Amino acid sequence: MSRETTLKRILDGGIVAVVRAESGERLVQVVKALAQGGVTAAEITFTVPDAVGVIRKVREELGDSIVLGAGTVLDPETARAAMLAGAEYIVAPSVNLDVIRMCRRYDTVVMPGALTPTEVVSAWEAGADVVKIFPADLGGPAYLKALRGPLPQVRMMPTGGVDLTTAEAFLKAGACCLGVGGSLVEPKAVASGDFARLRDLASQYVAIVRRFRAGA
Repeated sequence: MSRETTLKRILDGGIVAVVRAESGERLVQVVKALAQGGVTAAEITFTVPDAVGVIRKVREELGDSIVLGAGTVLDPETARAAMLAGAEYIVAPSVNLDVIRMCRRYDTVVMPGALTPTEVVSAWEAGADVVKIFPADLGGPAYLKALRGPLPQVRMMPTGGVDLTTAEAFLKAGACCLGVGGSLVEPKAVASGDFARLRDLASQYVAIVRRFRAGA
């Protein structure tokens, strides 16, 4: 899949599920449940044990039913390993220019994390496809709106603090899509294998995006 196609699928879906767990066990089923609930993009974070193996297994078993990414990528070597395992986009908590260059070299969507205006502009000028505003709960939707004022050309994805009560507010503030972690991929539901709960949460987030866009 081309970088442009991957990016379009992510933006069209509006939700990027951040899949973080203490074990890689059940994560194929977790991602499958999210996809069944309507979420079209999920990232496996590199805090998950054997994240490369998990990414490879999800890709093999779910194919193109989900736009699969890697998160918490701190260096270009990890980014490349994730790509080779099947990751179609790379998400980072910080601005690492070498990671951005690696992704551009291999025509892969990259979403570095930034917080300040200087970091946001640095990431965008370096070639970021989307800038992940993290941790977004520090300033909330008001801070995202303030960033968007002088930087309307930058696609911004708030991550951290996005839940069912704040999702619409972040969209109204100008988010191009939403990075959603524990409030969607609930640790308790993951640990217990409550995939019905994950499907239900996924459908609720997808519904918020659709309602907002239909009324925008």
